[in-house]
Amino acid sequence: MAQDPTVPKLNFEYWLDKAIEWGQATTLESQKDVCLHLSQLQEFLHQLYEAIKHLGPTVVIQQFPLIGQLLGRLCWNPFVIGYDESQKTLMWCLCCLYSSEPQNAVELKANSWVRSLLCHLLSSSKWESNEAETSAFISALGYTSADYYCHLVKNMVVSLVRELRENQFNGLNIQESISASRVNAVSIFCVPLITLPDLAPLLETLLLYHGGSSKEILSSEFLESVNEAFLKKKISLPESVVFSLWLRHLPSLEKATLHLLDQVLSIQLNSLEEVACVIKDSLLPQAASHPAIFRIINEIFKSALMETDGTSEVLTVIQVFTQLFLQDHQNENKQHKFPLKAYFPYHHQPLVRRLVRRPFELPTTYWSEHVKHISDMVKALVEDTNASSLTDLFEIWFLVACFGEWLDIAAEQLLKAAVEPDPVLWLLAFYYCPKNENQQRTQTVVEAQAVYSHLMMLFNCADLSLKDLEAAVHRVMGTEQCCNQQFTTHLLTNFLLFSPGGHKIAQECIYHITEITDTSKEVHNLLIRTAHRFNHSGEENQRTVKLLNELLQKLTLKV
Repeated sequence: MAQDPTVPKLNFEYWLDKAIEWGQATTLESQKDVCLHLSQLQEFLHQLYEAIKHLGPTVVIQQFPLIGQLLGRLCWNPFVIGYDESQKTLMWCLCCLYSSEPQNAVELKANSWVRSLLCHLLSSSKWESNEAETSAFISALGYTSADYYCHLVKNMVVSLVRELRENQFNGLNIQESISASRVNAVSIFCVPLITLPDLAPLLETLLLYHGGSSKEILSSEFLESVNEAFLKKKISLPESVVFSLWLRHLPSLEKATLHLLDQVLSIQLNSLEEVACVIKDSLLPQAASHPAIFRIINEIFKSALMETDGTSEVLTVIQVFTQLFLQDHQNENKQHKFPLKAYFPYHHQPLVRRLVRRPFELPTTYWSEHVKHISDMVKALVEDTNASSLTDLFEIWFLVACFGEWLDIAAEQLLKAAVEPDPVLWLLAFYYCPKNENQQRTQTVVEAQAVYSHLMMLFNCADLSLKDLEAAVHRVMGTEQCCNQQFTTHLLTNFLLFSPGGHKIAQECIYHITEITDTSKEVHNLLIRTAHRFNHSGEENQRTVKLLNELLQKLTLKV
């Protein structure tokens, strides 16, 4: 065997002969001989690991052509892998044979062989079903099989975690550092064992581990498997570990965001509290405290909106997510808090500051003025000749849409407060019809103004019938553009909720509109959002809350 003179002299042939002689230690004589040599064998394995740990897989094979045969035989000897740290050392030696970037079919096949052996070392089912001698050995130690393998796995995990953490702290010491390829190999052998509870400390250590390499050192298969298990609630991980996973592997963050959308859209939710509970449970709002994660999630939300043509359910998810993010951001320690510009770097900062103010932070008497300022800023940006592209308009619209709470309040203020209607109607027209050119938007505002004026003439009437609202209802049903239809429906629904006579005909009128038009989901989501605000208000709104609950019960059967 040609051996580099810089590699320490190892009694390799002796131990290979012993491994062949022992086989799987099926006879009493071979078992005794194994036991007599275990401490010496462990010392040899340690020396072997020290000799090859800084060599690449190709060089290792060149120096020790029969290393695969030796390690393969020892891995199937239950007495060897059950002794002290021999199993751990075998695993580290195997990791040295793993190619993180295989260049040919031979290396791919070698990687597959290494993975199978690593999986075998922590797979009790194979041993228990095929190795009667193993059971006898375990019994002689005073353990049940379950106890033995439980302790074996725990010891392995503790040992691996310790070495990784020590390497993390001593990362600048090149001689002692663990190579990226071996860390990569460890992550791969974890894949089939992801859901094993005892493996949790190792998963956490790996996900928080950062070596000296600028490239990702953990295998994508490992990162995807951990994310998948977390999303399916097969494993539980600390928040910091989940955030680290999403920061280092963007496909996992994308999958988590899409999983959240699918989850919320696939179940019937009857309150914003339910929506918030599902979103918060995903950990995405908490993770969004990191600006990079927040911006990536928003990009995924934008794609979802374009693919669904701005469906109200997706908008509701985005708006609740944004509210939860703001709550977490406001509660963060000022020392560790990022400025708002880090989350909205390309947007008009005065507008951002207006939008992020939550309604409950301001006296209700200031709401109308606040809404007008928002409308004026948005209008100035939209009508700016430098922001005439559809992309620019979409970015402005998306920012406003994220803070939809102010849009709902704007629509309420039209009916409940002495407010200048034109700026509010323009803001709502932009929200519902963002693709319109300025001239089209002006026409939308004119049409909305006609509906608004008609509704305000009837606002104080205590005795209303559906016929009194015929003109407004006809406008809703006669509108060709879906966005105009949703805009007018929003005004009409608010009139029914907040006018003295609207309560009496609310159910009949809303049922009539949603029966003929395709706005059931939009009205349902509007009622959910309104109910959320009013459930936290005073006694004066209890009548409206009761009506909202009745309407929601009726509409839930239709959506």
